[in-house]
Order: sequence, then C-alpha cells, then structure tokens
Amino acid sequence: MSSGLSGGGVVQRGKLLVHIAENGHSFELQCDEYTIVEEVQRFLESASGIPFSDQLLLCLDMKLEPQRSLSTYKLPSDEREVYLFNKGRMRINSPAPPPESVEIIEIADPQPQSSTRNPHCLDDASDPALKALPSYERQFRYHYHRGLAVYNRTQVKYEACEKLFREQKVQEKALEIARGILDNFYKMILQLYMDFMKHYTIQHRTHSNLLMNFERDLEKLRSCKLIPSLQTGNRKCLLDFVKDENLRKMVEDCSSSHRQFENKVAEFKQEFEELKHSTEHLFSNRASFLIRDLEQTIKDHPRYLNEQKSIMQALSKDVGMVKKLVDDCLASQLSSSLRPHDAVSALGPMYEGHEKRYLPKMHDCERAITNLLNFCKGKKDEMNMFVHTYMQKIADIQYTIKDVRFKFSVFTEALKRQSEQFEHLKVVRGIGPAYRACLAEVVRRKALMKLYMGMAGQLAERLATKRDVEVRRREEFLKKHSSYIPRDILALMGLYDTPSPCNVNIAPFDLNLLDIDISHIERYAPEYLVGLYSRSEKHGSSRGSFSNDSSHSTGVEEISVNVDEQYDFEEILEASELVEIAGTSKMEVENAKLKADLASAIAMICSFCPDIEYESLDDSKMESLLKDTKEKTAEALHLKDEYGKHLQSMLKTKQLQCESYEKRIQELEQRLSDRYSQEHNVSDNKEASIFELSSGKADDSKSEICGTHIPYVSTESMDDVSSASNSLYVKSGVLDKQGKAREPLDENMADSSSGMLNPHLDSSMVEPSRDEVQADDKDEKDTVLADVGPLETSSTADPVNTLPSDRAVDPGLDSNVSVDMVELRNVIAEKSNQLNETESKIAALMEEVANLGKELEISQKLLDESQMNCAHLENCLHEAREEAQTHLCAANRRAAEYSAIRASAIKMRGLFERLRSCVSSSGVAAFAESLRVLAQSLSNSTSDNEDDGIAEFRECIRGLADKVSILSRHRAELLERYSKAEAANSQLAKELEDKKELVNTLYLKHQHEKQANKEKISFGRLEVHEIAAFVLNSSSGHYEAINRNCPHYYLSAESVALFADNPSHSPRYIIGQIVHIERRSAAPPSPTSRSDRIEFPTPSDAATSQLSSNSGSTLNPYGVPVGCEYFVVTIAMLPDTTTVHSQSPS
Repeated sequence: MSSGLSGGGVVQRGKLLVHIAENGHSFELQCDEYTIVEEVQRFLESASGIPFSDQLLLCLDMKLEPQRSLSTYKLPSDEREVYLFNKGRMRINSPAPPPESVEIIEIADPQPQSSTRNPHCLDDASDPALKALPSYERQFRYHYHRGLAVYNRTQVKYEACEKLFREQKVQEKALEIARGILDNFYKMILQLYMDFMKHYTIQHRTHSNLLMNFERDLEKLRSCKLIPSLQTGNRKCLLDFVKDENLRKMVEDCSSSHRQFENKVAEFKQEFEELKHSTEHLFSNRASFLIRDLEQTIKDHPRYLNEQKSIMQALSKDVGMVKKLVDDCLASQLSSSLRPHDAVSALGPMYEGHEKRYLPKMHDCERAITNLLNFCKGKKDEMNMFVHTYMQKIADIQYTIKDVRFKFSVFTEALKRQSEQFEHLKVVRGIGPAYRACLAEVVRRKALMKLYMGMAGQLAERLATKRDVEVRRREEFLKKHSSYIPRDILALMGLYDTPSPCNVNIAPFDLNLLDIDISHIERYAPEYLVGLYSRSEKHGSSRGSFSNDSSHSTGVEEISVNVDEQYDFEEILEASELVEIAGTSKMEVENAKLKADLASAIAMICSFCPDIEYESLDDSKMESLLKDTKEKTAEALHLKDEYGKHLQSMLKTKQLQCESYEKRIQELEQRLSDRYSQEHNVSDNKEASIFELSSGKADDSKSEICGTHIPYVSTESMDDVSSASNSLYVKSGVLDKQGKAREPLDENMADSSSGMLNPHLDSSMVEPSRDEVQADDKDEKDTVLADVGPLETSSTADPVNTLPSDRAVDPGLDSNVSVDMVELRNVIAEKSNQLNETESKIAALMEEVANLGKELEISQKLLDESQMNCAHLENCLHEAREEAQTHLCAANRRAAEYSAIRASAIKMRGLFERLRSCVSSSGVAAFAESLRVLAQSLSNSTSDNEDDGIAEFRECIRGLADKVSILSRHRAELLERYSKAEAANSQLAKELEDKKELVNTLYLKHQHEKQANKEKISFGRLEVHEIAAFVLNSSSGHYEAINRNCPHYYLSAESVALFADNPSHSPRYIIGQIVHIERRSAAPPSPTSRSDRIEFPTPSDAATSQLSSNSGSTLNPYGVPVGCEYFVVTIAMLPDTTTVHSQSPS
C-alpha cells in the first residue's frame, strides 16, 4: 500500500516502510532524512486509525522520538523497517481485535447468450447442421467467459491468501523485535538480581556464622590467655579486649534484623522467580508455530491455478476451432471430406467435455482456493489474538521489571545497613587472628634481625676480601713498573694510594620484641583462633593445620607464588644461600630463614582470614582453590619423600664408609702389632749371627716396605667405596655427572657430600697423591737394592754363622771379625752412596723419560687433532666442491630456462602485437578477416621445438577465429532477418490499423444495435432495465402491463403519480424503464379493512436494482385471486425522450 506525505516541506527522496504490529498491514511513505518523526506519526494516525498518543515506533531496538528527524536513526533506508505498536492494545482491559475481513472483488458469471440477442446469419440456414454451428459457437464462448470469471476469482482469492501470509510474517517479525527488547531488559535485571543474590548469599553466610558461633568465639577468647609479660590487672585473656556491657543486646538486635531481612529477601526471591517463570514461558511461546504449516500449504496450492490455466487454454483452443468452422461455412470453404454434419458430430463430445469435466474442475479448484482463503483467515484471526495477548504479557512483564528494579535500590541499601550493623561482631571474630598474627610478626622480626645482622657481616667480609685483592694487584703493578718509572712520578700520578677499609656499622633495632619463638605461637595463640573450622566442617574432612615444618613450607611456597606481599625475603636472603654467616652454620641460617617464612605465612593467613574467609568464596572458586592446594601439597609431599630417600641413601653411604674405615683401622692395628712383635723378637735375640742380623734387617726392610705400601693398597679399596657412593648419588638423582649436589637440594646435603673428603680424617684413610705414590715406589726400590749387599756378605759369612752358639770363640778371631765387619760396613756405605747416585741418575732419567712421554703424548694428541682437522677440512672442501658444482649446474639450468622463457616471451609479445593489430582493425568483417589470416599464418609457421604456451596460444587464436567467423555469419544472417522483420512489421502495422478501423466500426454498430434493443418494449417476463408499457384498466382503475403469458404486473402508485400531469385525469397508458420489481402475494381482506379503499404499497428501496421478495401476505388492492402472486413495478421516465401517454376522456 503506497501513501505519500504532504505538507511540511518534505522532499521525496526515499521510501519508509512502516508495518503495523497488531494486524500486519504495511504503509510505504515517500519522505527524506529531514522528515520529523512526528509528521510520520500524524500520517499513520490518519491512515491506520491509531491515536498519536498510543503510537510506539521501533526500528530494530531503537525507539523513534517524535521531535527527532529520521536521519537520527539512519532512515529512510531500504535495509531498515519501522514497526508501529499500539500501546492502547497493550493494556489489560483493551478489547480483543475484531475478526479479519478480506475485501475481494466479486466477479459474476456471464449470462448465457441467446440467438435472439445475438443473432447469426446461419441461424436461418435450411440445413440443421449449419444452424447448430452458431449455437455451438455461442455455447463455447459462454464456457470460455465463465471459466475466465472462475479463474479471475481464484486468482484474486489466492493473492488474498498470500497477502494474509505476508501480514502474519510481519506480525511475527514485530513480535521478535518486541521480544528482543524485552530480552535486553530481562538480562539486565537478571544480572542485577544475580549480583545482589551473590552478595546477599556471602553476607548471609557470614552473618549467620557470626550469630551461630558467637558464644563459641567468646569461649575461644576466654580460653586463650595472654603471654605473662602482656598480662595486666584487668587484662588476663583475649576476651578482656572487648567490652561486654552491650554486647548481648547488640547480638539480639543483629539476630532480629537478620531474620527480618532474610524474610524480605525470601519474598523478593519468590517474586523474582515468578517473573522469571513468566518471562521464560513467554519466550518459549513463539508465533512461528501458527504459520509453520501455512507457508507449506500456500506453496502447495498454485497447482490449482496451473490446472485452471491449462483448462482455459483448452477452452480458448476450442472456441478458436468452432469459430474457424463457422467462418469456413460462411466463406463456403469446407473441404469435401469435412461436411457440416461431421463438424457438428465432432463438436458434441467437446461440448460434453466442457460441461462435465472442464467447468466442474474449474469450480473444484476455486473451492480449494476458497477453503485455503478461509484457512488463512482463521490463521490470521489466531495470529491477531496471539499478538494481542502476547503484547499484553510483554507490557505486564515490563511493568513488573520496573517494579523489581525500583526494589533493588531498597534492598541494596538494606544490605549495606546489615553489613554496618554486624561490624562489631566481626571485631569479636577478628581478635584471635590478629593476636596470632602479632605473635607471628614478632617471631618473623626476630629471625629477620638475625639474618639482617649476619648479612651485614657477610657484606663487610666480602668487601674486605675484595679490598685485599685490589691491594695485592696494586702492589704487583707497582713492583712490575717501578723499575722503569721513577717513584716520584708514580706518586704524582697517585698510584701509591690504597682503598680505604669498609666498616659496616648497624645500630641495634627491635630491642623491645618479646622473647618468644615459633613454638610459642601454638602455645599462646592456637590455630583455632583463626576460625577456619566452618569450611572444614562443611566438607567433612580435615585440611591440616600446618603443624609441621614441611606443611608450613608448602603453604609458604603457595602464598609466595599467588600473593604479592610485603613479607618477601628473597632479595634479603639471596646472598646467604650458600655462604655461612659469621658465627653461625648453614643449618642455622636455613632454620632462621624457614622460621621467618613460616611466621610470615602465619601472619598472612591471620591477616586475610577475617576479611576474606572461606565462606566468602563461591563453590567454583573454593573447588579450584582446594584443588590447587591439593596439588601443591602433593607436590611438596613428593619432594619431601624424595628428600627423605636422598638422606637415607646418604646415610647408607656414610655407613659403608664408616665400615670401610673401621676395617682399615683394624688391619692397620693388626699390622702394627705384628711389626711390634717382630721388633721385640729381634731385640731379644742379641746373640744371633751376622747373617741373622742382616736377614733380620732385610726382613725389617721388607716389613717397612710392606708397611709403606699398605696405605696405598687400602686407598684403592677406599677409591672403590667412594666411586660406589658416587654411583649411588647419581642413581638417586642427588648428584650430577661431576658428582656435585643438585641445585634444588638443601645445603646440608652439599656439606655432607663434601664431608666425604674431610681433612680431619687420618692420613692413612686418604688416598695418597701421585707424588706420594712415586715416593713410596722409590723407597721400595732403595730398600730392594740395599738388600743385595747384605745377602751376598751373609753368604760368605755363612760358615761362621753356622757355628754352634755354645762353642767358645777365639779372641783373635773375634778381633778379625770385628775388623772385617768394619771394612764390610765401609764397603756397604760406599756401595750405598754409589747406589744412591745411580738411583738419583735413574730418577732424573725416569723424570726426563716421563717428561718426554708427556711431551710425546701431547705431540701425539696434537698430531691426532691435526689429522682430524685435516680430514675435516678435506671433507668440508669436498662438500664445498660438490655444492659449488651443484650450484653451477643449477645456474646453467636456470640460465637456459631464462633464455627459453625470454625467447618465448619475445615470441608471445610479437603474437600479441599481431593480435592487437587485428583487434584495432576497423569493422567487424575486417576484424574477422584479419583474425582468420592471423590464425592461418600461425598454423603455417608451426615448428617442432616451439613452446607449449605458444602452441596453446595458436590453438586459442584458431578457435577464436572460427568463433568470430561464425559470429560474423550469424551477424549477416541476423541483419538480413532484421530487414525482413522490419518489412513484415510495417506490413503488420498497416494490417493492425485496418483491423482497428474495422473493430471500431463493428463496435459502433454493436452500440447502435444495443441501444435499439434497449428501446424495444418487452412483452414477455419483465426484468429490471427493460422498457414496459402499462394500460389503464377502466374497471379497477390501476395500470396493468402489456405482455404475453406473464399476467399480474401492475404499476406502482409512485410511478402513476410521476407520469400524471393532472391528478384528476389519468393517462390511458404509460411507457417507462423498469427500475424495481416487488413480488407480493394476495391475502384475504381483514374485517377491519374498508372495501372501498385501495392501497398502493411503496417499495422499501426504490433506488435498488434487485428483485425483492416479500414473503409475508399483504392486502389485495388489484383484485387478484387469494394466494396468487403479483408484481408491483416501479418505472422511470425514458431518458432523452418525452413521456408517451394518452389522456382518458373525461
């Protein structure tokens, strides 16, 4: 429906499509972007009947304000549509929409043609067959026009069905827009509700916990005594920190307020649940289910229209055929084989097919479309009612949402007042954690003070060490360069200055701290003061109380990862990780660090626990926190187990070392006892022979040699033990490949591992160095060489030594023996000196040999490295040659490819230039000819070594030339056809002009014949718009119509008065055009009626042109028999003619 806005200076530049939501009607307005929305609303008020105050215009989710222009909303636009909602229909008491009314133009069936009204020249033919042909032509034409009327009515009804369906789609889209706006409001209010309930749930849990555990909290404070140094006369326990006068009264007030607020929130929650249920129920109801089947049903019904079209084509064909037969009969052109009787016999079955098949099928299709129209009207009524109720529900929900939104501010304020009211109870809950946090802070500060002072000493020692290094460096520099530069010059340069010593002095601090340790925290401030029992009771499992050092360290690690705190000691303790503080061990440093971290963690837990609490966390966050804590605890326990296994492995290694040391000590003790017993036996046998003495010396030397080698042998076993212990370290993951401790382990493990080579152990338990082993070898060689001489002398003195001991010895012999002994000793001394010199030479030679061996080994290593380098260089050179050869081949190949490509490109450029010259040629024929010549030349210039692209281009040119030649031939043929068509068109135009003149002539003839037929007086059954003649009946005084076989037509009194010039004289006859016919039935006269009075009833509506029937009986003014029907006719004067009547004689 197209409409236009007038007035207001609106320039018509675009179309604005406005849809009415309540009925789906649409209006298309011509307007521009400067049009005010109010002007659109005024037009819609006059077009749709919706008052201005009840109009609500929406475009997408935007509301159109009356005072704004359409450009504010980017209108008019083809992509945006405006929907008009009637706020009056959204009220609860608004009336239901009326049933849908569809205006359909009624197309009446045509009247059957008769031979009298439409005579034909063959109607007077002597042959009955020829007389029947015009009758068949009239009947076939009647059938065609009747079918056309049915088809037009069906088409109009189907279009009405489509219009109803489009209107329902518009209504569905309008509901979607309204639902979207409501959804936005609902999501906003739902988010507010969820935020409020979240805060309320947290506060309710906290306040309920405070009220339920208030007595328990007081008992905790009462049972926790203060440290004796903090106790005073009126403060013995933590409960003395609060005043207990008005505490009970405050708890009662808080409990009462808590219950009242809980009841109000419960009512509010129930109200919101009802709102949520109604909104979700409204969103679940959609208008799509109403038109889900309607669209498919409408799509299935065009087959009826197609069927009617096919029937109309058949009827039109039949009419044309019978007309041709009639025309042939008139022109006497019937063939000898087709006689009129044969044509009539062939038209009979066709007539029966029209009457029995075609026309009934047309009516069946019309009835199907009529049923579809009724179905669509019913669906439209359902949609109108659904839209009406749906919009009422939306308005009701919006009102409820506004009411709930106003309540949020009230409940939020009440929530704040509740929180302020419970602040005093939270103070009671927070005393215990605060007291525990303070004690932990004292412990932390004490540990930090010790670490801080120790770090200061460490820094001083480090600076002193660096100063000594710098002083020695300066002294060496001066010693090296003072022999070249005079001392006064160096002094003037300032090179004799030395760094000043660094003195680190820290004033004492934290002198007033309590003298407590980490163990006193659990003693004077137990963990139950923190108040973590509610969550553990809720989950029914114990989470641990951080009672041991490992669990505390795990908690400290988690807190240090997840929380940024002011208790961060990593920077302070960074330098004390592996260095001992003066006066303390590494274990003490580690314990102090752990104490500080543990105290920091305890203080942190106590500080955030009263504010955050586990109750303030929702279930998802609590589950994630517990899961994370569980993973951290499991990881810490795993590390603890690994550390325990490591300590056990170290302990086993130490035990093995101790056992080996014990065995070694036992062996050494046994050897020392054996040696002592041997020396004792030698000293007791003073009367032994020289050979025995020398052999005893040799034995002593051998024992000494064995004694010197015992430690070496034992060190090998010790080396095996140490290597076994190192292998154990590697397997347990404690030591790396170099035997050092891994970084994550404790420093104590590094100490214990390094303690395996403790300098305080016995020298016999330590593996001797290489020099010591060489010295032992040298001593062994000296002893062996020294034993050679005594063995030889003892063999010469064997007879003397073999003398019996109890025989008397000669004094001269004794003196000779003594002289020989002296000489022998001198010789032995000389030999010993020579042997020593030889051994020194041999040692020097051996040392030189060793040096040469080392140099040889070094040279061998250098030679091996050089050979490896040479082999590597040869390999690299070979690879480089191969790579260069490969690159050279690739470059040659690419050069060849480039040359081929360049040649191909040059050829292609030449071909394209030739093609361009062909295209630039003037005229289509010239273009086709030049293209053909080009293709012919390309086909003649083929070669075997040409590129595939050139061959493909040649094929394309050949195909293009063929197609262009074909197109040129077609063009010539089309031009020839065009000239012929123009000649035929001019001939047809002339024939059309002649036909038009003939049609106009026939039309004028038909109009004259029609006017003549209208001016004829009807003498049969009278009908409206016909001319009738009435004659005055002298006996009864009324006018009776002149007709045949149709009596009882009488002229009405109004018509008589119209034609009577003088009331006292009546004309003898009256002629006029019938405008109304009223049918009546004669009744017996009533007793009260007067017999001498004749009444002429007037028609109820003289302006109508329909035949009205009066079923009730009236009086009998015309004297017809009782029960007989008669007709009262109302006529009008004939136009453009004088009244034909005659005066009766007086």
